[in-house]
Amino acid sequence: MSTLPTGVQHQISCGRYGAVVTEVGATLRSLTVDGEELLWTFAEDGVPRSSQGRQLVPWPNRIRDGRYSFDGVDYQLPITEVPRNNAIHGLGAGMPWRLISHAEDEVTLSATVFPQAGWAGVLEVTIGHRLSSDGLAVSVEARNVGSTRMPYGYGAHPYIKADLASTELGFTFTKELTVTPERLLPVDVAPLTPEHDFRRRRPIGDAVFDTALTAVEGPWRVEVVTGGRTVTFWADETLPWGQVFTPPKRHAIAVEPMTCGPDAFNEGPTHADLIVLEPGERTHSAWGISVA
Repeated sequence: MSTLPTGVQHQISCGRYGAVVTEVGATLRSLTVDGEELLWTFAEDGVPRSSQGRQLVPWPNRIRDGRYSFDGVDYQLPITEVPRNNAIHGLGAGMPWRLISHAEDEVTLSATVFPQAGWAGVLEVTIGHRLSSDGLAVSVEARNVGSTRMPYGYGAHPYIKADLASTELGFTFTKELTVTPERLLPVDVAPLTPEHDFRRRRPIGDAVFDTALTAVEGPWRVEVVTGGRTVTFWADETLPWGQVFTPPKRHAIAVEPMTCGPDAFNEGPTHADLIVLEPGERTHSAWGISVA
């Protein structure tokens, strides 16, 4: 039994790549290439900040006031983004995840989200991290193991460490979610603003992101060029949204694959991408990171 704040540190490796996935939260704590750390992350004996490497289940991003209605029942989640009075990034951050399998190049963990304040379902989530010569691939399966249907969303929150003053960004998204300035809640899905139009790769410069991006048919890609490397994020068609976030210190960039946009549990411009799982039903998603 580990006494580290994030539990057992599951290490995997393949060729140039190495990774560490923690027992607590199934958090991607480390991703190295040729021995160099790519992530803005935390120490083995530390705790994650700013959702570093988190798995976001059973919803990503924000839920307005922590409130939503589903099948005629009103729910109130704990407020976890206090300054904006929202519930943010799901319920899995502090949960221990069970080890299902561990090979040299792959580790698979599973956890069950049981009924609690604001959440009535029983959801089993299994996440695999696998390394190959192509980089990191993450597979996610969520299964409704309860007796009633439930809403569901998933996201992940990896950061790449980068000096944004000398970093280039490019992506395949064509639209962005406009949000309220104070609480970052959805208003509309609109064409990319000039500030956020990186369909042609270019320097980030002074651009600021805390922005959900979408409108890609099929898989998407995001390229971050920093420190002489091109880091490519990819996600399959089950993850039609990606959140790009530039922290105020501009020392990193987060690229967050998501099955749905912010506040998808409520009616609004993101609600159509909410997944509803019937009892026994399951859903699969995949995303990953490669480096050149």
